[in-house]
Amino acid sequence: MKVTPATLSLATGASGVFSVANPSGAVSVSVSDKNIASASYASGKVTVTGLKAGSITVKVKDSKTELTESVTVAAPVVPMTVTPALLSLTAGNSGVFTVANPAGAVSVSVSNSAIASASYASGKVTVKALKAGSATVTIKDSKTTLTEGVFVTASTTGGGGGGTGGTVGSYALLAWNDLGMHCVDGKDYSVFSILPPYNNLHAQLVNTSTNKQVTSGVTLTYESMADPTGSINTISSTKTNFWQYVQAMFGASVAPDVGLKGNPTASKTPAKMTWNATQGWFEAEGIPITPYDDAGVKNFYPMVKVVAKDSTGKVLASAQAVLPVSDEMTCKSCHTSTNTGNAAQVAAKPPTSGWAFDPDAEKDWKKNILRLHDDKKLSNPAFTAALAKLGFDARGLVITASLGKPILCAACHGSNALPGTGVAGISMLTSAMHTKHSQVTDPVQLLKLDDIANRSSCYTCHPGSVTKCLRGAMGNAVDASGNATMGCQSCHGTMAAVGNPARTGWLQQPNCQACHHDGVRETSAVTTAGILRAVTDTRFATVANTPAAGFSLFRFSKGHGNLQCEACHGATHAEYPSSHTNDNLQSISLQGHAGTVHECTACHATVPNTTNGGPHGMHTIGQAWVSGHESAAKAGTAACATCHGATFRGSPLSQVKTAKSLTAESKTVAYKAGQPVTCYDCHNGPNGG
Repeated sequence: MKVTPATLSLATGASGVFSVANPSGAVSVSVSDKNIASASYASGKVTVTGLKAGSITVKVKDSKTELTESVTVAAPVVPMTVTPALLSLTAGNSGVFTVANPAGAVSVSVSNSAIASASYASGKVTVKALKAGSATVTIKDSKTTLTEGVFVTASTTGGGGGGTGGTVGSYALLAWNDLGMHCVDGKDYSVFSILPPYNNLHAQLVNTSTNKQVTSGVTLTYESMADPTGSINTISSTKTNFWQYVQAMFGASVAPDVGLKGNPTASKTPAKMTWNATQGWFEAEGIPITPYDDAGVKNFYPMVKVVAKDSTGKVLASAQAVLPVSDEMTCKSCHTSTNTGNAAQVAAKPPTSGWAFDPDAEKDWKKNILRLHDDKKLSNPAFTAALAKLGFDARGLVITASLGKPILCAACHGSNALPGTGVAGISMLTSAMHTKHSQVTDPVQLLKLDDIANRSSCYTCHPGSVTKCLRGAMGNAVDASGNATMGCQSCHGTMAAVGNPARTGWLQQPNCQACHHDGVRETSAVTTAGILRAVTDTRFATVANTPAAGFSLFRFSKGHGNLQCEACHGATHAEYPSSHTNDNLQSISLQGHAGTVHECTACHATVPNTTNGGPHGMHTIGQAWVSGHESAAKAGTAACATCHGATFRGSPLSQVKTAKSLTAESKTVAYKAGQPVTCYDCHNGPNGG
């Protein structure tokens, strides 16, 4: 038996792994001091978790050998904190961020020096507001980088911001990724591929003076930018062998760092986006980005800067967006070679050819899956016909891959994520995967995946326990006990339902109105019969027959001012506010706080006064509306109940997202962030008095 590495250094609360090779019989582990660290063994790995500062030894023992490894646990480091998260200032005034526990020298910078200036001294960052708009202040010590928001209103009555780089009467730029997470196979494509490096970036530009989208006469580009931690991702070709096999799998001849749609990976050189007249957005499709930054550190949320320029090259506005990507799309839990473990861990062993035991962990589980296909399907006429049709070796997938032609899963099992793929008579990829695995026993919980009602069943294969793909407003909702109120099944149903052969993968998806309808908010889009809820209320609905007849998807729908829903609400699975800092930077820049972009001043230099012309039929928000809302209320309060609740005492839809004060009937009410606005705050209910 061999154990590597010889030592581990951990922070308190963190975990590390010793890899165990060639164990003989059962393996046991013990630690010299259980107060300092704990250790457990499973599937060739000893996982050690640091509990408090100190040094211990870990004994790893099989039937023939006993080895002793060293573990050092460091004391927890208290990181720098900054309060508050947001400053709301009037032009000409100053405010302060308080800095606690800085490590070493502190530096500050402002995303837009025309909006505000900042300086640091004695634990305080003093911010001076210069003119109306939104900006972020980056505060950095030797270990931590934090980004806080600054929202500046004009010193005289008038409209506000206009996006990062924008000012009153200029432009607001919104940029977003179409999905909360894109998946890639990892570093190795020599055996097979589920999905290539392929990310999508969309953007829309608004002239805040005319309140119209700008669709021509401008150039939009994207480029890499460092996130608040300093992580930056400027190259992909050195981080994966994808380009070595792209011709064999996709029949495409593309240069390194160029994607399947001809767009390059984000780098320090700006790359042009193109206008899509059908969708009404600027786009860069198929950006081949990977989840490793330039320092070799895994970062699932690399950032890009999108810049809009006019025909003279003048910068009109810029925006910050995340291109989320994860290689935690894996079958390792069940398909990794192992001779030890419970019945579920060895159930996927190829029955004839056995485990591959490839020393490369990324190749091992993939080879096992190809072996399993060959063992079970080589006598199937449909399988052998597909081999011939695709030009694969008649002896099977393992031989084909070993001869330098890796397998694209969708070549046989078609996928709407890769249009034009698939062989007639063979099940679609999403159906094949989910139907088969719905009845598989999870090796950790020892339950059928279809019987597990939380996201852990999906995270076994999808990104994932580390990536935490489901990180948006819905995924982060919790009950009074802190338990998640919604999981993957809340929207998609059971795994068997997702795999239903009658379902159209990637297009037949849950939509907003399945939960948001008729003044209520459901916590499941699926009815007790296991089908997607159908409603007639269209206030919060996606656009019908979008992107194709019979389907209605959030990521293609548009609403207020023909802006895409994702432009203001954030990407699917990462809806504002997200639990990840990088996702929220754009909404903070646009309106001064994280969350759905709903402050009128984000896109309007002069705020319109409307009763129902805002997003989803909303009225204008802010003091101008409060001062003149009486006539609208007297005309009828039924519409008010949608957001303010049936009793007009508020609901989550009437919450203010940042602290503000509103005055009505000579009474000023100071609202805290998250506090609902009710009809009883200023007077006696909706009828006054």
